[in-house]
Amino acid sequence: MEYINSLVVIVGWIALVIAIAVICRIRWPNQRELSRKIVHIGTGPVIPLAWWLGIPADWAIPVAILITFLILINHRWRLLPAVEDVNRRSYGTVAYGLAITLLLVVFWPENAVAVCAGVLVMAFGDGFAGLIGRKLNSANWMIWGQRKSFAGTLTMAVTTLILLFTLNLIVDASFHPLRIFAVTGLAVGLEQLSCWGIDNLTVPMGVAFTWSWMTGA
Repeated sequence: MEYINSLVVIVGWIALVIAIAVICRIRWPNQRELSRKIVHIGTGPVIPLAWWLGIPADWAIPVAILITFLILINHRWRLLPAVEDVNRRSYGTVAYGLAITLLLVVFWPENAVAVCAGVLVMAFGDGFAGLIGRKLNSANWMIWGQRKSFAGTLTMAVTTLILLFTLNLIVDASFHPLRIFAVTGLAVGLEQLSCWGIDNLTVPMGVAFTWSWMTGA
């Protein structure tokens, strides 16, 4: 019972994010990517929130598994269309849940900052890249059938740099700036390979494992 209140906070946050996404889908039915990105971005803060609340692995991992299973069901039957992008074939939401679950299994809570690094880069970096890249006209290219743009890629890079430098300051990891630039380059590169939404798995895993390797944890 010790962590029930903390889990209520987590579930409440997720419910709020989904509610906002549903409202946006109703208000702007033609902006299908918007509601999906709201969920994508809004889910990210759950991990640092869980870290701050001190939720242990034996609570965090089963909840993550359950949520991933629910995401898989929703992906199959579209019970909450606001969470899924129906304009293209993507398993991104499932991959996102799987990535979080795997990172919790491997790193939580001993190296929670690595999990935060991976998930936040995916949530905010990729999330804002998708939104801004579609809104701004810029040079673009195709990789494995997925269109990428200079504006979106630049947004991913800048957001990732800001997040990693901020985490570095918060935990006083004292990384050399070149290391943070290297992780940013890795994240941007993995995000380019996004067919079927696989970047939702590779980006957080790549960033988290690289962060852990740099700290020797």
